[in-house]
Amino acid sequence: MKIKKGDTVQIMVGKDRGQQGKVLDVILEKNRVLVEGLNLVKKHQRAGGGQEAGIIEKEAPLNLSNVMLVDPSDSKPTRVGFKVDNGKKHRFSKRTGQLLD
Repeated sequence: MKIKKGDTVQIMVGKDRGQQGKVLDVILEKNRVLVEGLNLVKKHQRAGGGQEAGIIEKEAPLNLSNVMLVDPSDSKPTRVGFKVDNGKKHRFSKRTGQLLD
C-alpha cells in the first residue's frame, strides 16, 4: 500500500485542494482514505446513546487517487516507489529518493 495510516498527504482535487493533513484511516476494500480535518461534511445526528441531537461535522473518505503523499524532506507532494532490500520492501519518494519507512 502506497499510503498508510499516520502519513501526511496533500489533497489534489476538490474544495480542500492543496491542503495537507494526516491520514486517520485507510479503507482498503473501497480504495479510500480519511484525512484529519479535511473533506468535512455536515451530518445530522439523531439523539441517543448519551449523545445530543444536532448537526456535526466529520471527515468524509476520499479516493486514494485524489491524494498524494507529502515528501518529509521538503513538504511537497511526491509519488511513491518501492525498493526491495534484503527481502524487505521499503517505500521511497520518487522526487528525492529518500526512504519513507
